[in-house]
Amino acid sequence: MTAAKNRAGVRAKLAAAVTSLWVILAVAGARRVGYAVEQVRITPAEALASAPFEQETGNIAMAVAAGEGYSSPTRKHTGPTAWLTPVYPLLVAGIFRVFGIFTLHAFYVAAALNILFSVATCITIFFVGLRIGGPARGVAAASVAAWIWALFPNAIVIPFQWIWDTSLTALLAATILWATMALAGSSRTRDWCAYGLLWGFTLLTNPSVAAALPFLLAWLWWSGRTTGANGMARSKRVAIALGLAILCCIPWTARNYERFHRVIPLRSNFAFELWLGNNYVFDPHAPINARVTRYGEERRYGQLGETAFMQEKWRLATEFIRAHKRLELRLTWWRFLDFWLGSHRPLEDFESSDSAWIRVIFLVNLLTALGGVVGLVALWLRRKSLAFPVAAFVLAVPIVYYITHGSLRYRHPIDPILALLTAIAVVGWGRQQERQTAKASTPAC
Repeated sequence: MTAAKNRAGVRAKLAAAVTSLWVILAVAGARRVGYAVEQVRITPAEALASAPFEQETGNIAMAVAAGEGYSSPTRKHTGPTAWLTPVYPLLVAGIFRVFGIFTLHAFYVAAALNILFSVATCITIFFVGLRIGGPARGVAAASVAAWIWALFPNAIVIPFQWIWDTSLTALLAATILWATMALAGSSRTRDWCAYGLLWGFTLLTNPSVAAALPFLLAWLWWSGRTTGANGMARSKRVAIALGLAILCCIPWTARNYERFHRVIPLRSNFAFELWLGNNYVFDPHAPINARVTRYGEERRYGQLGETAFMQEKWRLATEFIRAHKRLELRLTWWRFLDFWLGSHRPLEDFESSDSAWIRVIFLVNLLTALGGVVGLVALWLRRKSLAFPVAAFVLAVPIVYYITHGSLRYRHPIDPILALLTAIAVVGWGRQQERQTAKASTPAC
């Protein structure tokens, strides 16, 4: 009897540890820091101080920190820019001001913040899992989702490898999903104001998440029926949230209009991104030299200026799309695979890779993509009302990348939601196995 009690006590402690958010956070932090320390050990200090910032975010941040204003995305003095929204470049500029421009300490701080954002995402996933799982499955769904994110390869690699808004956007997307579900049925104006401010900050960080906004607001309006509020009251609440989100963006839009004399609500670079995925590089019968080089594009940008450069890219991209309708179908499929799996030739790249780590990344991303589909179907069958806001992220956010160009980095903002859906699929399968085992062990009368 005593031995049985001891075993039960050990199992209870183990279960408490496994489902403890603090334990999950500790493991998530240790895994990310461990990866970062290993990379620092094998990478020259001179490379770490400069290479991670040699892109638009680092270049704009350098210009801001040097007192040149929000400008120069190619590191040359090319004048004001709206290439990126301001939140993350200004954050990096603040780091440069304190720790120096392109210094090793600046990189350490930027990477540490990204790691902090990634670890904090465990918290929002956990609480969304509690809400979605309900009384019966909440703790299991929440802890499995948080564990998946804690050990998710992309979430371990990206905070160190990409000094970009990617990790912060993943945290914001997961937070918005949690806030949307928490807000449903609320009649308090301050809650709707906070929700609008959260969206405003997110839009100024990464506008691609905006694809989910109309669907989430529509769901909130519909869910407001549970409070007994009439359509006018529900519309007023939604208008408050939307109005505040837009209000947050107005100063940035006004700044862009003042600098470029045209309306640029958030970012100016959509035409360039569209052209990157739709140009003559992809046409094997192209009669022209179709090479795309960073040097060539930076030189062209410097010659034309941002407005004329984007206009030229828009013209070239739309002309290519109109002239290659059949090829566009194939390219769209490739971009779909690039977004979800990291390659439009996943089997070939998996087999040819000599890195076990790369193979693990391929495999885990495939499993979470499939888990997302299974989890979304299971959620729809079991809790239809909560499936819609989850589906809004998974289905709407990727669309812009199917049109332009895709990669696993672009998928990362919805990876926490895919981890959650995979957890729902795993927990549902586990419960089904338990029921079948219990049924098989029940003696027939």
